[in-house]
Amino acid sequence: MMKAGIIKKPIISEKATALSENMNRFTFQVDKKANKIEIKNAVENMYGVQVTEVRTMNYGGGKSSTKYTNRGIVEQRNKQWKKAIVTVADGETIDLFNNF
Repeated sequence: MMKAGIIKKPIISEKATALSENMNRFTFQVDKKANKIEIKNAVENMYGVQVTEVRTMNYGGGKSSTKYTNRGIVEQRNKQWKKAIVTVADGETIDLFNNF
């Protein structure tokens, strides 16, 4: 798998920002087929840091809404995506606001 296509974008939210400031953990939306080793290598090559731990979570795919159409009741599914929380070594950091 190509390294450039593994990391789609950083996730910048209140919780993700607090994790990055307090615990050296950074959050990314990644390709849903990527495994932890590929994610680790992609982050290390892209940002030049040493990754110590990778946690992944899968989201979506469940029923999200029901529409009433002229063909009957149609159920829509949520879009599937994957999130990775990457822990970097002590003393290293990723500047997400200038590097994307």
